[in-house]
Amino acid sequence: MSAVLIGTGSACSVLGDDSGPPAADVADDLAAALGQHSLGEVPLTDDADRHAFAELVSPLVDVPVAVEVAGVEQAEDDMSATASLAWRWDVTGTGQWAYETTVELTSTDSGWEVDWTPESLAPDVVEGDTLGLRTVTPVRGDIVGADGVKLVTERPVLRYGLDKTKVGGPQVARSARRIARILEVDAASYVERAEEMGAEAFVEALVLREDDALEVLPSFRKVPGALAVRDTLALAPTREFAAALLGRVGPATADIVKESGGTIGASDEVGLSGLQARYDEQLRGVPGTAVVARDDEDVLRTLHEAPATDGADLVTTLDTDLQQKAEQALATLGEEGPASALVAIRPSDGAILATANGTGAAGADLADTGHYAPGSTFKVVSSLALLRNGLAVDDVVSCPATTVVDGRSFKNYDDYPSSALGDIPFVQAIAQSCNTALIGNADRLAPGDLTAAAQALGLGTDHDLGFPVYFGQVPPPETETGAAADMIGQGTVLASPFAMATVAASVAAGRTVLPVLLPEHEVQQVEPDVPLTPQEAGTLRGLMRAVVTTGSGRFLLDVPGEIGAKTGTAEYGEPDATGGLPTHAWMIATRGDLAVAVFVETGVSGSQTAGPVLEAFLR
Repeated sequence: MSAVLIGTGSACSVLGDDSGPPAADVADDLAAALGQHSLGEVPLTDDADRHAFAELVSPLVDVPVAVEVAGVEQAEDDMSATASLAWRWDVTGTGQWAYETTVELTSTDSGWEVDWTPESLAPDVVEGDTLGLRTVTPVRGDIVGADGVKLVTERPVLRYGLDKTKVGGPQVARSARRIARILEVDAASYVERAEEMGAEAFVEALVLREDDALEVLPSFRKVPGALAVRDTLALAPTREFAAALLGRVGPATADIVKESGGTIGASDEVGLSGLQARYDEQLRGVPGTAVVARDDEDVLRTLHEAPATDGADLVTTLDTDLQQKAEQALATLGEEGPASALVAIRPSDGAILATANGTGAAGADLADTGHYAPGSTFKVVSSLALLRNGLAVDDVVSCPATTVVDGRSFKNYDDYPSSALGDIPFVQAIAQSCNTALIGNADRLAPGDLTAAAQALGLGTDHDLGFPVYFGQVPPPETETGAAADMIGQGTVLASPFAMATVAASVAAGRTVLPVLLPEHEVQQVEPDVPLTPQEAGTLRGLMRAVVTTGSGRFLLDVPGEIGAKTGTAEYGEPDATGGLPTHAWMIATRGDLAVAVFVETGVSGSQTAGPVLEAFLR
């Protein structure tokens, strides 16, 4: 049978013209309706096809589609025609799903009708098929450390739970309760979830690293319906490894799903905290979409796949070995020990090598964001301010046991050596950490001098480093006693372990160090009003070295390398039954191209509590 071409969609105006052939008009109406995921009011040879089409296409109803008539061929007897349809689906992922199909039109006494078949929807779709969408999950980007070492990457886990296809009736609750006891999860809520979910559900109870899972398996296996599913998750080398900083990945919360505007689904794995949350979009990538068909024999086949775009790695400066050593050093305080933190920086380039929190921090990132009085570690800053105002390291200063400022009494720490009281060189006042000597020279400073000295050492000036940090504060004092307290790192002076590691790094580098964790995150350094000079830094290094050779840090003298240090103790909180106050314990140190700050929330003193942690790290 011969045929004649009578129109081609937007390429031929006759199709949209009232004088155009009726078959072309019906084809245009059909294309318009298909663009709305429907057959609309288009005349059909079998009206039952309208409902069948609606059911078939319903899984794709949220996928935008554009349909155009590519051409219409009408038979010479004018009783039939074939319309070519050009489809373009905007499925999620890379590229579009574009193809052509054909549909037959039949002329009747009442006009042209569409003889719709499933094959006209898409190639390879046949009678009896059902359609669906499957998300193609992108590979999550890794968090990478120094030298390209993968810190957070896909690691094997076991998902423990209850397979409800294996149990039913009262046994569901019994098995769920036993599983909850073995895995030490809340039994009541787990049993409730198990009973509410469908008969074919896998009710997840807990996800464990493969190494942690081995000891659970023997007793778990004995529970009817218990199932451990092997999977992978984005994990650090250990559960503790920089956990507060790196954050964790898990199923999206209801709030995250709502705020995403439809880009994240309830079952999607997303960053929930730390760097994983802040850089989730970069790390997560973009999901793809597969359009699938299932035939009447339950065989699944893929009609089209728009590939996912894998996430991009996030590069950091963390050193795997030093991070683990920092955590091991803090672990010497014990599992029930006080909150603690350790930060290590490479002074030459500001690279943050380790940022660790002890178990007492309870998951908080005290290392980077803690707000604490730095105590006598701040005397490095006070020394710089005094040096700038004419005090020399060999000048003799007075170090009485106590001193009174505007009615308030100040004293040295409890085990201050009596041999270092009286008139002593300023270098020894710093080495022995004499509070009263520093306070006695506070009147040398003008308002703002201490703040300027702090800024020169990287303390008190905020920068956006791409992750939450607290650079500390050194506001001008409002009273005489406030000025005295500030000199010894109390009063209104606050810092984080991160900030005090920056101070130590600046001393070692001979300039104001701007720490770097994320090399690809550009930061414009705010220059201090009075920059640190190499000569000033050299003097401060000498003072910190004296702490180790003759002062409160002598226990570090046999640690390899030339170490400079400063101990610190700061009172905080409410008095105990004896009237005494609890104390923070601090210590900062430098050795070669390494600067370290150690903080313990409650301790005896810097040398006795923070000191052993620092020593364990350096050794």
